[in-house]
Amino acid sequence: MSGYRTLPIPDGLDGMRVDAGLAKLLGLSRTVVAGIADADEVLVDGRVVGKSDRLTAGSMLEITLPAPPQPITVQAIPVEGLVIIHEDDDIIVVDKPVGVAVHPSPGWTGPTVVGGLAAGGHRVATSGAAERQGVVHRLDVGTTGVMVVAKSESAYSALKHAFKERTVDKVYHAIVQGHPDPIKGTIDAPIDRHPRHDYKFAVMQDGKPSITHYEVMEAFRAASFVEVHLETGRTHQIRVHFSALHHPCVGDLTYGADPTLAKRLGVTRQWLHARQLGFHHPADGQWVSYTSEYPADLAVSLEKLREEG
Repeated sequence: MSGYRTLPIPDGLDGMRVDAGLAKLLGLSRTVVAGIADADEVLVDGRVVGKSDRLTAGSMLEITLPAPPQPITVQAIPVEGLVIIHEDDDIIVVDKPVGVAVHPSPGWTGPTVVGGLAAGGHRVATSGAAERQGVVHRLDVGTTGVMVVAKSESAYSALKHAFKERTVDKVYHAIVQGHPDPIKGTIDAPIDRHPRHDYKFAVMQDGKPSITHYEVMEAFRAASFVEVHLETGRTHQIRVHFSALHHPCVGDLTYGADPTLAKRLGVTRQWLHARQLGFHHPADGQWVSYTSEYPADLAVSLEKLREEG
């Protein structure tokens, strides 16, 4: 889709912002279109327009599209701190450290779980896109904890089905700012991409159904230690839901956390940890459950809160 294109602006885009309208028209993200506009590569009726200018139906659009990205490949690079909790012929359960993505993606040049497993000589299922073979669920780069990767094709199918049907027990521990009221509850609010920031998500009326169950286990002066059971598994779900309640995860500056509190506790990312993962083993259907201990940075900040009271 790279190269120069010229086409009339359809009626349906009349009055829309350049970045929003052309993203819809061309199937690109608003960020990509904004970058093209910032490079003066979007012209309407022969005049350079900015990303926030408005489109007029019937005008002639000229745009130079960037070259398509190169195929994403898995780099077999060892990942420091990636711990294997359990491995058999069908699954491999890992403890993901902070700063590690689950699989390669555009713009990510850091370490990945699949790259670390490849470097360790671990075979994974070949199902799924080339860069995320064997991956049946994900954790954010800044979220630590337990996750499972499929090794056999049958395990891949069974686990994908289990996550889709919500028969997997996903337990997270988080420290959120303030004191959620009630102390035990369910957040049922649809989530979609943030309307203005591609890298964020938000509670949106037309978003995907998203359900989070939580219970406060300890309350401190400035924060609460909560156990979370995810019923659905949307990107950034816990972070978005607690931010929407005005109780963002401590340290989660992307979603409105207080930087002063984060600094005081020595937290440099969201205090969110995938604590436990339970599911029916794809080989024999037996229920299995795996637990991840808190990494040092989260454990230290939790102790600080307990000392403060």
